[in-house]
Amino acid sequence: MPSTPASVSSLATQPGPVPAVQLHGISKRFGEVQANRDVHLEVERGTIHGLVGENGAGKSTLMSILYGFHEPDAGRVLIDGREVRLRSAQEAIAHGIVMVHQHFMLVERFTVLENVVLGAEGGFALRGSLAKARSELRRLSAEFGLAVDPDARVRDLPVGTLQRVEILKALYRGARILVLDEPTGVLTPRETEQLFGVLRELKARGVTLLLVTHKLKEILGVTDRVTVMRGGSVVATLPTADTSEAELAELMVGRRVTLGHAAAVREVGELRLAARNLHWHDAQGVARLKQVSLELHAGEIVGVVGVAGNGQSELLALLSGLQAPQQGSVRYLGAAGWRESVPGRPIGPLALRRLGVAHVPEDRHRQGLVLGFPMWESAVLGYQDDREIRRGPLLWRSAMRNACRRMMEEFDVRPRDPDLGSAKFSGGNQQKLILAREFRRSPRLLLIGQPTRGVDIGAIEFIHRRIVALRDAGCAVLLVSTELEEILALADRIVVMCGGRITGTLSRAEADERRLGALMGAHREAPAGGTELLS
Repeated sequence: MPSTPASVSSLATQPGPVPAVQLHGISKRFGEVQANRDVHLEVERGTIHGLVGENGAGKSTLMSILYGFHEPDAGRVLIDGREVRLRSAQEAIAHGIVMVHQHFMLVERFTVLENVVLGAEGGFALRGSLAKARSELRRLSAEFGLAVDPDARVRDLPVGTLQRVEILKALYRGARILVLDEPTGVLTPRETEQLFGVLRELKARGVTLLLVTHKLKEILGVTDRVTVMRGGSVVATLPTADTSEAELAELMVGRRVTLGHAAAVREVGELRLAARNLHWHDAQGVARLKQVSLELHAGEIVGVVGVAGNGQSELLALLSGLQAPQQGSVRYLGAAGWRESVPGRPIGPLALRRLGVAHVPEDRHRQGLVLGFPMWESAVLGYQDDREIRRGPLLWRSAMRNACRRMMEEFDVRPRDPDLGSAKFSGGNQQKLILAREFRRSPRLLLIGQPTRGVDIGAIEFIHRRIVALRDAGCAVLLVSTELEEILALADRIVVMCGGRITGTLSRAEADERRLGALMGAHREAPAGGTELLS
């Protein structure tokens, strides 16, 4: 059975080595929100310790306190048995605590060496600092197996190598306690395994690691102990070897969670979307899409997968009308027949909505909501012309509030307050509101990007069920996700992208993480129509 947190007094009297990190009775409140409530956490020296919990469970606040971003309202922080006060990241680094953030803190035009030394130059003689840093970087690379070219430009490096650069930055700053926040969010399966090899080597060298992630399979695969948080409190700390995904999920949510595979569709319906030879380059002339073609039928989920930055976002923007095609065409089957979007005559997002095309964007903050609006206004974005809420030239506020309230009820958005600002809701509840807005009109075609990014396991279960229900009702669904487990659980057919090209198309029966990972890391195009792996 999971162990509950020991009291402060019993922690202090336990025999054995002093833990690297001890958080005793940590509490932190932001206004009316109690983010942490009497939290006790111990991390043994030279171990990998996992930290999991739903959105709003208090993980980020707790790690921000450990890294000096916030000071606790109550409680104590002990590092190697000594009580410390951490009022800034600089003070945390001085105690050997460094955090590697989910989104890399690197300057793209700088070299690896320049990024590593940035903020730790050690004086005005930059040339001497760089020479010293180069020597230290060479030593760290050799000692920890982190081979990176110090003169390579960050913008030219693959994502897996960028993760190594962040870890080298931390080690260069003397990290003895390393906090990693969702470190595998943009990695291929192979890069994830390589990262775990690095973490195990760091552990063997005496570094203490705190791994914050929502991927329970990774927690089970690499950590020694795991702490589960719920509602701002620790509900269990237990040896990883003694638990399971099902138990951790239940501890996180407070009930049994089922994340099974959706039943495969038996027969698809009519063709709803046909994209042909799409090519798109950005403002700098870099080709982001290269001769991409795909089809989507009624009653199927087509998953698009790849490491972030390999053309999936650009494909979604083109298909949803946010970007106009530069080459190629996209044809949509609406209720009144086919419409075509081509260079010079693109179809915009509003016209596509009239054709029955719904779009859940990848970035809910930039494209899905207006954070400064109350939620009842965000709930009608893109659908301002609906008769339900419009009276002549004017929008009917009470109708918009009522519509938002119905969405909140149906999709379990909490708190159920349409007048609350959109920014006040957690990421998971923001996502559920966007899904409610796009799903409730029974679209003919759904384009959905990263549906569960930053969403807790309870909300993931809910969102997956709603996507499958929409497919079963005859909707054609294009699902873009960096999560292989999500793609394998939901997609009837899987398209893999790398370098702006489609490198393979697999049926659900053909697909597994190994094959998808190989295609995600491919550097040349697969044979047309083939599903062979690339060497």
